[in-house]
Amino acid sequence: MANDFSNYVTNEQFIQRARQNLAQGPWDYLAGASESETTQRRNRLAFDKIAFRPRVLVDVTEVDPSTTFIGQDIRIPVLLAPIGSLQTFNPGGGAEVSEAAGNFGTMHVLSSVTLPSLEETMAASDFAKSYQLYVHGDWDWTKDMIARVKSAGYKGFCITVDTANYSRRERPLLSGWNPRSRRDMGGYNWASAVTWDTVDKIKAEAGLPFMLKGIATAEDAAIAIEHGVDVIWISNHGGRQLDHGQGTMEMLPEIAEVVDGKAQIVLDGGVQRGSDVLKAISMGATAVAIGKMQGWALAAGGGAGVYRMLEILEEEMKVAMGLMGVTSIKQLNSDYVCGADLVTMPHEMSSWVNKPVDRIL
Repeated sequence: MANDFSNYVTNEQFIQRARQNLAQGPWDYLAGASESETTQRRNRLAFDKIAFRPRVLVDVTEVDPSTTFIGQDIRIPVLLAPIGSLQTFNPGGGAEVSEAAGNFGTMHVLSSVTLPSLEETMAASDFAKSYQLYVHGDWDWTKDMIARVKSAGYKGFCITVDTANYSRRERPLLSGWNPRSRRDMGGYNWASAVTWDTVDKIKAEAGLPFMLKGIATAEDAAIAIEHGVDVIWISNHGGRQLDHGQGTMEMLPEIAEVVDGKAQIVLDGGVQRGSDVLKAISMGATAVAIGKMQGWALAAGGGAGVYRMLEILEEEMKVAMGLMGVTSIKQLNSDYVCGADLVTMPHEMSSWVNKPVDRIL
């Protein structure tokens, strides 16, 4: 890695550098969401409305933030979420992210609409990876994709289920820019036809720990459990699909209650700090996944940026765990959190002191 970014002390620095490095179109694609961006803001709002209930006089000399996800040990409960067109932010694309995640010790979930190929990305590191598929073809096409994923050695298989239609993302619409994944993407007629029967067929064919990404209600979580889904992935696509939805942390309690330990739970949407990770785990998530933070770090510094960004998240987690009086992720539960009033009106970047400007003046 050309630069280890060890002089970066907060993840806000990566966001500021990313804004300097990215042209307006890619920035709009990464930073924006659909229509009024209300859902995106609610993702952040949901975290800001939760406070900690710390315990004191506990020996926290040693703090361990590691956990296990789909049978794989990971250094922190933070996955690298599937992002389309990672090569837009750095030429190394998915391979660059996977190498950084593997070197750090956590799992990258590779998007089916990013470059390089799933085989090239798998070769970037020996660490366990999972694969996310958008269903954009017939059953023969889907079976071929599954065969490639299994042959390459991925440890988990995920399908995204909140993209029956592509949303109206107005920042890119106004700037007239679309990522390659969108320009090349056909097959939304296939995505629109995905049902629980499709899920059953794909799960049986894959034969790997199976994740459904895009669950937003207890009702669908319950159905997913009935269909033997291994990972309930709570997501609203970072606010990039249906606008005026709940924040994902608002969805978590009812979904965790229904899941009741029958599956693992991943949550994404608005996760920007180590304290966010601990809030999600306390309320029932197994792990979180980061999208925007991953993209900003990649745009700022390639794989070295992603690695350092994860280090900073880990540092934030360890500090917060010590101050909360816990030494292990397993100790976290709802006793450590409570509702709280808002200090300020939040926005999509409210966990940072200085929100990066949308345009460079």
